[in-house]
Amino acid sequence: MKQVEINKHAKLSEHMTLGELTKTKHVTADGNIPSHEVIENLKRLCWWLEELRYSYNTLYCLQPGEDYDTSENVEGIVVNSGYRSPAVNKLAGGVATSNHVTGCAVDIRCAGKEQMIRYACILLDIADGTDQNFDELLLEQHGNICWVHFAVRPPSQQNRRKILFIKA
Repeated sequence: MKQVEINKHAKLSEHMTLGELTKTKHVTADGNIPSHEVIENLKRLCWWLEELRYSYNTLYCLQPGEDYDTSENVEGIVVNSGYRSPAVNKLAGGVATSNHVTGCAVDIRCAGKEQMIRYACILLDIADGTDQNFDELLLEQHGNICWVHFAVRPPSQQNRRKILFIKA
């Protein structure tokens, strides 16, 4: 895959930037710079993240009559991990076939189990309501830390609609 110069402030969607989807604590020679193809995959994921953000806020954060675009109660979706170059993925302990390597997966930070379950339900509702599918919806917990791993493959690949609970 051909690499591009990264502009961390470049918008992938209304509320998500390339920097958010490529951040990592691991320092590698490749700089975790995504290709054009990976950026397109990240944009596809961001569509889901925007839908999740809107639905979660509408259902759980806004007061009756509050406007989504002007309310101070609107919460953002926080991505712990998005794209990982093969070198970053290896340092992060990911498998070589991880959807993160192609920019097809994100790990979404959750405030706890309840938010993790709400996020998962919303993502399932989005899939059912739009006739779009996803590859993985993994609800993960390590100690008290919870996150949702969510992946969507490109249209040319088969999405598996794999749903798992993982507790370490």
